[in-house]
Amino acid sequence: MQHKTQLTLSFLLSQVLLLACAEDLECVPGFQQKVFYIEQPFEFTEDQAVLNLEFDDCKGNNKLNFEVSNPDFKVEHDGSLVALKNVSEVGRALFVHARSEHAEDMAEILIVGANEKHGALKEIFKIEGNLGIPRQKRAILATPILIPENQRPPFPRSVGKVISSEGTEGAKFRLSGKGVDQDPKGIFRINEISGDVSVTRTLDREAIANYELEVEVIDISGKTIDGPVRLDISVIDQNDNRPMFKEGPYIGHVMEGSPTGTTVMRMTAFDADDSSTDNALLRYNILKQTPTKPSPNMFYIDPEKGDIVTVVSPVLLDRETMETPKYELVIEAKDMGGLDVGLTGTATATILIDDKNDHPPEFTKKEFQATVKEGVTGVIVNLTVGDQDDPATGAWRAVYTIINGNPAQSFEIHTNPQTNEGMLSVVKPLDYEISAFHTLLIKVENEDPLIPDITYGPSSTATVQITVEDVNEGPVFHPNPMRVTKQENIPVGSVVLTVNATDPDTLQHQTIRYSVYKDPAGWLEINPTNGTIGTTAILDRESPYVQNNVYTALFLAIDSGNPPATGTGTLHITLEDVNDNVPSLYPTLAKVCDDAKDLRVVVLGASDKDLHPNTDPFKFELSKQSGPEKLWRITKLNNTHAQVILLQNLKKANYNIPISVTDSGKPPLTNTTELKLQVCSCKKSKMDCSATDALHISMTLILLSLFSLLCL
Repeated sequence: MQHKTQLTLSFLLSQVLLLACAEDLECVPGFQQKVFYIEQPFEFTEDQAVLNLEFDDCKGNNKLNFEVSNPDFKVEHDGSLVALKNVSEVGRALFVHARSEHAEDMAEILIVGANEKHGALKEIFKIEGNLGIPRQKRAILATPILIPENQRPPFPRSVGKVISSEGTEGAKFRLSGKGVDQDPKGIFRINEISGDVSVTRTLDREAIANYELEVEVIDISGKTIDGPVRLDISVIDQNDNRPMFKEGPYIGHVMEGSPTGTTVMRMTAFDADDSSTDNALLRYNILKQTPTKPSPNMFYIDPEKGDIVTVVSPVLLDRETMETPKYELVIEAKDMGGLDVGLTGTATATILIDDKNDHPPEFTKKEFQATVKEGVTGVIVNLTVGDQDDPATGAWRAVYTIINGNPAQSFEIHTNPQTNEGMLSVVKPLDYEISAFHTLLIKVENEDPLIPDITYGPSSTATVQITVEDVNEGPVFHPNPMRVTKQENIPVGSVVLTVNATDPDTLQHQTIRYSVYKDPAGWLEINPTNGTIGTTAILDRESPYVQNNVYTALFLAIDSGNPPATGTGTLHITLEDVNDNVPSLYPTLAKVCDDAKDLRVVVLGASDKDLHPNTDPFKFELSKQSGPEKLWRITKLNNTHAQVILLQNLKKANYNIPISVTDSGKPPLTNTTELKLQVCSCKKSKMDCSATDALHISMTLILLSLFSLLCL
């Protein structure tokens, strides 16, 4: 049984070697066989030929050179792979790169340990069970097939063979699965009679790495005789993909003064080749650093992990002394473990040296001067500072504080965000007569705290000397505004009050004159010397110039300075009401139908411009009625309203009814108003008020008057 297994292993290995070594029918430049399998001995002996590689550029192989991925081996000019010394450990694979004047190519040598042959083949074939040897009693033997990717034409190319011990006449093979009759269709096909499996095109392992097909034996009618049996086809990787950096842009930050060995960032590249082979084994390297000062080697990259770290001392990593705080590194990723034969990809890493607050702000001088006129507010001086830290950070931005000399809070200081200067302002007007000089002590700090070993020094404080200039200030009224209460209708020439204004410029001994500035109703005058205000007209509380019982006028106080200065005073006169307005009646017109059943003609109201108690309650009365009988009467409804009622229906005519209304003032005032009453004919809801007997009552009264005179 053991002998049979060994024969089977030998058979499988020979099948693999036979398939991998299939030669093209015509000369194709490059290695004539790209994948080799050798058993590793106890050790490779120095100068002993391990394998013979055949490279042909189809033009004589002029200037042919070989490079081996393992420096312990070389390839002679005739293609012999030779160990340069006794070697016991070489890894799982060797790669040989050949280049001539007209062609270059790469071959892969897979090494299987002699004591691990069974396991190695099983791993290579990636099959379950015992190397694909069917344990069931089947007549089909379908050993795994290995095909290198990127094979050159011509196609189809034979890659393996399926064997059947079934001797049925007319039996033939049928192949199916993804890559045959399923998408992508037509990649593989089988000779129905011989069982030869061939590939029809170039394969790409990065697109599809494995194909799982099924092979069966069918009779002439298409009926399955044996199978289906699984046929595994694996695509052997070639180093045909360069490493790629996909996650850019790559930007890292490191704080200035960081210790040597500080990790800045990680660069990671991707290689689409088989990750289990050196084809995707990446190594990283820094190709270029810009700028090269203060050291051309500011950073180091871990060749395996891609971590970029600082390699200079913290003293050199000083942002303020650098040519620029930004460094650009050209990073190379190379596969094949970094060997010369590996493919490369590059990316740029940008490293920014971040600022820390290791420089306190300092005033550009110890003392600043400022001059300001009294009574003026606003910025009076800009304090300048220097700071070597990054202007885009809180380590540079200044914060100013007045620490002495501002007891009245007359000054404030703010930072100009563009220039970082301290803008010192007067916020409360200064008075020359109180103090002509001010001295402020100001300190400056950063928004961010300083690092522990740095402190603020004497240069972080400064003195500001402020000189106040005297100006001619206008006189000031006391109080302002001035308020007084007077009764309306006081006699012309009455004194309202005497104003008082003083000059703040006490050292100048100036005189003050007064004048009227704004007197909307023209009721007032002022004595220019002593400030006595009197009336020139009647004060009327009901005037449109009076608002809410208050009359407002403005007066000027003018000093004798050169030029003179002026102060303005406001006078509010509250006017008390007197009963000087008679009440008025409304409405003065009413209409009623001559056949009306409701003889309540109209509701009358009364109003008065005066204030209570000079207004309601009002007293309503009818003037004395003449004639043989009374025609109407008036009835009080409330304090402000009364109702006129007809005592009988009247003929169509216009009637004037004299009504008197009296207010409640002391003394009371009475106003008599004629109410015009129109008696109209009303038919079908239409009222006709055309006067037929106009002023009926008035004419009657005239006739009665004439009759009375004759009787005398």
